[in-house]
Amino acid sequence: MKAIVVKPGEKDSIHMRDMPDPKMKPDQVAVKMLRVGLCGTDAEINHGLYGKAPDGDEFLILGHENLGVVEDVGKKVKGWKPGDLVVATVRRPCGVCPQCKAGENDMCSSGKYTERGIMRRHGYMAQYYAESPTFLNKIPKEIRDFAVLLEPMSVVQKGIDHTFLLQHRLKGWKPKFAMVLGAGPIGLLAAAVLRVRGLRTMVVGREQANDYRAQIVKAIGAEYMSVANKRLPDVPKETGYPDIVIEATGVSRVVFDAMEILGPNGVLCLLSVTGGDTMNAEPIDLINQKLVLGNQVVFGSVNANPRHFAMGVKDFTTIEKKWPGVLKQLITTQLPWNQFNNWFGQRGSGIKTTLEIS
Repeated sequence: MKAIVVKPGEKDSIHMRDMPDPKMKPDQVAVKMLRVGLCGTDAEINHGLYGKAPDGDEFLILGHENLGVVEDVGKKVKGWKPGDLVVATVRRPCGVCPQCKAGENDMCSSGKYTERGIMRRHGYMAQYYAESPTFLNKIPKEIRDFAVLLEPMSVVQKGIDHTFLLQHRLKGWKPKFAMVLGAGPIGLLAAAVLRVRGLRTMVVGREQANDYRAQIVKAIGAEYMSVANKRLPDVPKETGYPDIVIEATGVSRVVFDAMEILGPNGVLCLLSVTGGDTMNAEPIDLINQKLVLGNQVVFGSVNANPRHFAMGVKDFTTIEKKWPGVLKQLITTQLPWNQFNNWFGQRGSGIKTTLEIS
């Protein structure tokens, strides 16, 4: 089969090549790939910053945001049939640590997990893959047009879910105002979920108020504020202090600015993964004082477990009913998959680019 691969650790090694067809076991299904979403993780793996091929392989098939259709079903599999639309999860359990044994492989403490298209397991930029139904999510036809966004949506679901779980420490905590930092795919999905939860939601970004990202924000009944010409720590003077902040900018400096804008008993969820060695002066006494005196929480969240994928499917359906067509607008570029270098070479300026696999 054809696949898009990299040689991990080698910069700009991405290319298309023939790879062995996956072998379906009796307890697995074979999936034909339809579409793959592209994100910064894919670009960073191609830059040689991280990523590992499966043991014994020279190359890693890239891709973790996915949508496919079941083509064949193993003889031991029940409840699945050819034609089922599916999105697969990304991380697989280590089989060693208590978290993975409890079904929370996103919280693996051994570091021995594997991840499709990232760490020691082939991804979805290929014509086919074989998988256990345990790691698959059935997709209703009504959300097919944007179901490839389910993986980033699962990351959002986990972050918001854990925000509320952390606040079980506080009786009567009822957040009213949420602020999302960043208007990329993660930020826009977070805003939609928070609106479904009934919170007043504001997205803060550097794009101007007439940008199409801002228009999507307004379409779901949220507010948008541009900080192209203002400091983030000054924003609460105009908006009030948020109960929840979701940081999704990919800029580490913003993390520390975000610590300054939390309201009392507020929670800051960090969803950005940043690399490099940036140094910056920060008002650490002020930040520490606010966090301590405000009983505030700052936590990081990455990946998601199957429960969060299921929550994502449910919220996708709700969002599509409330605001028809809005999530489809997040997919701004669709490329034939043999044109992958059009994105890896320049990344573009849209929200989400997908590769259409044929």
